[in-house]
Formats: sequence, C-alpha cells, structure tokens
Amino acid sequence: MANIKSAKKRILVNETKAARNKAIRSKVKTAIKKVETAVAEGNKEAAAAALKAATVEIDKACTKGVYHKNNASRKVSRLTKAVNKLA
Repeated sequence: MANIKSAKKRILVNETKAARNKAIRSKVKTAIKKVETAVAEGNKEAAAAALKAATVEIDKACTKGVYHKNNASRKVSRLTKAVNKLA
C-alpha cells in the first residue's frame, strides 16, 4: 500500500478514471450489439437507427480517449458495411 500522499491520490484518481472508461466501453459494446442484432434480424430501419446511435457513442469514446481514433474508425466502418449489405 502506498504511504506517500500523492501516491494515494494517484490510486484514487486511477480508480475513478478506470470506472469512467469501463462505463463508456460498456455503452459502446451495447450500442454495437444493438446494431448487430438488427442486422441479424434483417431489419434495415432498426439497423440504420441503431447505427446512428452507435456511431455517436463510438465517437464520444474516441473524443474522451477511451478508444484510439483508428480503432473507433474501424468499428464504425465495420458496422456501416454490415448495415449497407442489408440493402
């Protein structure tokens, strides 16, 4: 266990940031699953709506530094490709 005051603070701050990142990642995963289930069902309208919501969540996660920009871009690209195949 840390003895120095600044080290104790670091531990608390890191726990806070980890919890925030975990919540954001969870939101993104949920949004992606919604798109994938809509695609699996073949529901074009629901998939398009879910894609829009998922893109917003992924972009937010990228902006906050949870995901690297290339990772976020890849996720959006794959989802868009899957939705466009329904047409």
